[in-house]
Amino acid sequence: MIERQWLTPTQLRAFAATVRFGSVKAAAADLSVSEAAISMHIAHLRKELGDKLFTRAANGLAFTPGGLRLASRAAEMLGLQERTIIEVSQAGSGRRLLRVAASSLFAEYAAPGLIELFASRADDLNIELSVHNPNKFGSLLLTRTVDVAIGPRPGIIDDSMTCTLFLNYQMLAVVGAGHPLAGVRVTPAELREQTWLLGPSAVGGVGIVPSVLRRLNVPEHNQRIFQSHAAAVEEAKHGKGVALGMSFAVSKDLADGDLRQLDGAFLRARGSWHILALPDRDAPPAAAELRRFVTTPRATQAMLRGAGVTAGRFRPAIHVTLWS
Repeated sequence: MIERQWLTPTQLRAFAATVRFGSVKAAAADLSVSEAAISMHIAHLRKELGDKLFTRAANGLAFTPGGLRLASRAAEMLGLQERTIIEVSQAGSGRRLLRVAASSLFAEYAAPGLIELFASRADDLNIELSVHNPNKFGSLLLTRTVDVAIGPRPGIIDDSMTCTLFLNYQMLAVVGAGHPLAGVRVTPAELREQTWLLGPSAVGGVGIVPSVLRRLNVPEHNQRIFQSHAAAVEEAKHGKGVALGMSFAVSKDLADGDLRQLDGAFLRARGSWHILALPDRDAPPAAAELRRFVTTPRATQAMLRGAGVTAGRFRPAIHVTLWS
């Protein structure tokens, strides 16, 4: 009888890093180990599975069908291992953990109210929010790095995922009351020459803000990116440029005269937020609960109201992932 060995997390981690970076050298640097260690782990996998997994090619690595299957399974298994460790730890303290990935726009304007209301329904639930490029939502879910993802609909969605539209919103182009364009009908050519004051959602290429910039062909040297969308709008109040503000968030400033809305059909920007998750059988119960809850009128009111977050219900330390 042939004795088969278990695939170890260390071996899978080495292979997953090699796939992710396309080279043994880069994988070794990422994991802070030697190239020899990575090569040894991959050699063990090849021997155990009876598959070359990949060969070296002129432009990197060429993976066999078995190698591609192992890459997918390795990411899932490592993510499941991490999730299990977290869940066991949480269970020991009688608490559950829900990990939510969100786009920067949703995280800033809608997540606080939603999370406060959702967490208030269960005394044993902690919610961890991280901000990511929506293009990464699929991989984050498949690797079990997060349990749900919320933001604009990514261009490509894996067939195994659910994607539910739950809220449409509008963004307005605004300037300060003393800005030269205030009260003037503007043209796309004029707008291209303006300084655009933008939040983090301008980076990444997915969502309403990048689409407006592409539509107007705003050059990068006219774009200033701030640490938050609110900071960009605040700068616009002082006449420093054009900002894009959520309609429900800038309504008071418009009513008070601190901001003026720019007019033009090419400036009408409507977006939508979706919630993505794995099927209920593959996700923690809290993920399915949030997916159902986010479509309710109470959830919509909480998101648009922008209520603050209750301390203790929502982890104060928010992990923010920046992208280039």
